[in-house]
Amino acid sequence: MTRFRMKLTLTILGLISLVLMVMGLYFAKVLENSYLQTLHELLYRESKLIAKVVQYPSVYSDQGTLQEQVETIAPSPDVRVTVMNSSGEVLYDNYSTPQRMENHMDRPEFQQALSGTTGTARRYSETIGEEMIYVAVPVMDGTKTVGAVRSAMSMKDITDTVHNMWYSLLTGLLVTLVVGSLVVSRISFSITRPIEEITRVARNITQRQFEDRVRIKATDEIGQLAGAINFMASSLEQQMYEISENQQRLSGVLNNMTSGVIFISEHRRIMLVNPAAEKLLGSSGSDVVGKLHIEAGKSFGLSQYIDRCLDRGEKFRQEIHIYYPQERILDVNFAPYINFKGESRGVVVVLHDITEIRRLEKMRSDFVANVSHELRTPITSIKGFTETLLDGAMQDQDTCRNFLQIISDESERLYRMIRDILDLSKIEQKRIQLHLEKVHVQELISATVALIQEQAQRKSLTIRLPAAQPEIWTTTDKDCLQQILLNLLSNAVAYTPEQGKIAIETEVEQKRLKLKVIDTGIGIPEQDIPRIFERFYRVDKARSRDSGGTGLGLAIVKHLVENLNGHIHVASVEGEGTTFTVILPYD
Repeated sequence: MTRFRMKLTLTILGLISLVLMVMGLYFAKVLENSYLQTLHELLYRESKLIAKVVQYPSVYSDQGTLQEQVETIAPSPDVRVTVMNSSGEVLYDNYSTPQRMENHMDRPEFQQALSGTTGTARRYSETIGEEMIYVAVPVMDGTKTVGAVRSAMSMKDITDTVHNMWYSLLTGLLVTLVVGSLVVSRISFSITRPIEEITRVARNITQRQFEDRVRIKATDEIGQLAGAINFMASSLEQQMYEISENQQRLSGVLNNMTSGVIFISEHRRIMLVNPAAEKLLGSSGSDVVGKLHIEAGKSFGLSQYIDRCLDRGEKFRQEIHIYYPQERILDVNFAPYINFKGESRGVVVVLHDITEIRRLEKMRSDFVANVSHELRTPITSIKGFTETLLDGAMQDQDTCRNFLQIISDESERLYRMIRDILDLSKIEQKRIQLHLEKVHVQELISATVALIQEQAQRKSLTIRLPAAQPEIWTTTDKDCLQQILLNLLSNAVAYTPEQGKIAIETEVEQKRLKLKVIDTGIGIPEQDIPRIFERFYRVDKARSRDSGGTGLGLAIVKHLVENLNGHIHVASVEGEGTTFTVILPYD
């Protein structure tokens, strides 16, 4: 039972109890007064009758006659009769011996009777030991009061009657309360249940439980209220569903956008960021939301343009460099947020990371410049020596042969360069199909070393092969792996001075195959190590051209290794040598 229903039930039961108590008190008092009045009349009449009989001196002065006359008129032992003379002496008492009784002159009822009026009193009797009601009348001898007759009756019967009446009243009150509580509970339930149901549904609506409904079929005002609540709940449910769907769509779009989105309020505080913007800013949304944009963005340029958009309310686009958490180039769109009243209430900032695009553009530009430069050198040589031959150098056989050899070498170099460019392009575009097969690693290394053995012997280089045992077999693309080894070994031969050493080591560890090419060559300066896998990058350009390299070998190696799901790293000390380590999956 709810608190309201309890209060209503207790209030009604309290009112019923109060009414019953008041009525019971009233009727009990009326009944008691009526009973006392009737008893008073009875005692008065009996006392009056006895007074008329004993007023004669012949009766009054003779105790025996007095006793006989009184007992004749009032034989009932329920009524106590006492006759007293004018001096207060008891002449007769049917409950006690007169001689043993004290003087009754001080009794108020006798005092009133001796004064000529009817005396009444109600008090505890020491003689009887009970509460009694007394009625006394004067005994007249003509006009002279010679004594008084008092009739008394115990109050026990009246008290018992009143007690029985109170017991009946309380029993009736208890029964009434029990029956009334059931009736009132039912009535209060019928009154409060619709209100409780409406309250419950309204509370659930505040907790976003819009599917709940008031289940009341009444047609009165409460039924109409319940219908209005149900209609409101249905309307809110539909609206909240649409809002939730829109929020989910918006959240899905923002969370899956590769571009960063930031919303800044008119107070210049960040109110929303998507995951892409968090990544660009280097801070989580919980850390930046609510902060000033200049504090959270850590970019003066970005903040400057945000303030410009807020102040001017114009839409524009700008390319911005940021340096935290790392250097990036951003293409940023700024647009004012206009509410339904047409007022500018903030700025929407969309961030596009174009760092990679600019890097690729620079790489393309550098690649075109490098290719143009690299192609120009052999073509210039070929053109120059050809023109010299055409101008008459062909007549000198030795000079002619020397020039033709140079033209042949430059043509070969040009061919290799074009071939490497095409191969690198295929590898980068992943147009090379991998043909996986079981490959004996030691045998493949031996076959690859045989291809560069002649070059190594011309420089008196020592090449140490890996141990033949245990045999290592792996599943990979044989041609790709051989190309990787060939390019690394060709580099080692090209950049290792005469009498130098080259070693090839193999190791299987945690399902990884490690191939190391170690040389005692000139080494690579530390500042150049991060760039050696770039296309056309050379540490010593003059020496690279002398070695016949194209500047694409290591770039091809890197992409081939990545195509085989591996990776490569280099360790080098300038003047001591270089170690290339290729790590491939081992199966």
